[in-house]
Amino acid sequence: MTDIDHETLHLEAAAFRRLRDHLVQARPDVQNIDLMILAGFCRNCLSDWYREAAEARGITMTRDEAREAVYGMPFAEWKALHQREASAEQLAAFEAARKRE
Repeated sequence: MTDIDHETLHLEAAAFRRLRDHLVQARPDVQNIDLMILAGFCRNCLSDWYREAAEARGITMTRDEAREAVYGMPFAEWKALHQREASAEQLAAFEAARKRE
C-alpha cells in the first residue's frame, strides 16, 4: 500500500467513525425507518456493510457482531433504549420510497 493509499484509508475510517458516532450517539432520536425513507440507508445498513467488508477480508462476522460493532452495544439493547415502533405513516412512506428505487 502506498503512503497515499494508507492516508486515504485512515481518512475514510475516521469519516466512517464520525458518521457512525453521529448516528448512534449524537442522534439516536432519529429512527432507522426515517433514515431509510430519506437517505436510503440506516444504521443497520452500516452494520451490514461493515460485516461485508470484514468478510471480503476473510474475517467471519455474524450480523449481531457487526451490529454491536456499529451500535457499541447489543442491538436489542440499543433498540430498546432508542427506537419506537414504526407508525402506519412511516411504513407507508418506507414502501413508497422502496418503489422509487
